[in-house]
Amino acid sequence: MSYIYITEQGSKISVEGGYCTVTSANEMKRLIPIETIEYVSLFGNINLTTPALQMFMKNNITVTLYSKTGAYFGRIMSNENVNILRQRKQFRLSGDTEFSLNIAKRIIDAKIHNQSVVLNRYCPENENADKVKEMLHQMKIAAKGIAECTDIDRLIGYEGAAARCYFTGLSLCVDDDFKFSGRSRRPPKDEFNSMLSLGYSMLMNEIYGVLEGKRLNVYAGFLHRDRERHPTLASDMMEEWRSVIVDSTVLSLINGHEVKKDGFTRTNNGVFLDDKTLKIFLKKYEGKLRTSTSYLAYTNERQSFRRALWTQASMLAKAVDNERFDIYEPIRIR
Repeated sequence: MSYIYITEQGSKISVEGGYCTVTSANEMKRLIPIETIEYVSLFGNINLTTPALQMFMKNNITVTLYSKTGAYFGRIMSNENVNILRQRKQFRLSGDTEFSLNIAKRIIDAKIHNQSVVLNRYCPENENADKVKEMLHQMKIAAKGIAECTDIDRLIGYEGAAARCYFTGLSLCVDDDFKFSGRSRRPPKDEFNSMLSLGYSMLMNEIYGVLEGKRLNVYAGFLHRDRERHPTLASDMMEEWRSVIVDSTVLSLINGHEVKKDGFTRTNNGVFLDDKTLKIFLKKYEGKLRTSTSYLAYTNERQSFRRALWTQASMLAKAVDNERFDIYEPIRIR
């Protein structure tokens, strides 16, 4: 099945028979069999005809809309994925302090573990090595505190302390052109954060889709506090995956010299990928999701990272159905 990314400005998506037709601004045409499409992402000024939209909805294909620079606008999807009994139970459990705290502790513990593995992998063999190792030590101290947490606020405090050390360490692991000072979000203030923000936005919507596919409500989470229009359950599940999928992809692009500093545009609104760099990023990101992994502890089956996201969503649904937080085992890479 295909995940389609349309980035060329002025392109038009229409229907011809059983095909999705993508016509570029210079009239170049590409035909894609509708049965091969699973997901569509549109970046910027892309024209989507009503027949094409109806075709996507009829075939349960979600369309995600981004700005040209990767800012998320929203999703268009069918309304088939509803299980009211599961969602009622989910809402009740999201207000259950013990269940929420314990599942949140498992997620954050795995997040810090995965960040530590990524930092170890990319630790440079130069004068910065000792500084990175000190950050890893501080992250280990934060991780030890999680087991003793009795409330979400303390847990978030440990997670924040580990995150600051992690991003300090990451800045020591990249080429000089891509050095950065901490995490900046809206807007991203440097090239590294620009790629992180884009990757996190795309990963969030990937997870949004798999949770809906498992008929969970994306707005009733266990770790993140409720706030209007924010899919807190997707944010919860994404924590264990950030470094595994997005951070490692960005580090690979930079240290493999696949992207260059002049492949970004700097405006008063932040730093963003140019058209060429965006295409390079999307290809790398998609390749990562298609990479086979055996990191899930409860199965010996090798599966793509994208499939692993679906498997994890299934386990989360099972934990809700059985009201047992210990059923959910976050991914822990090695």
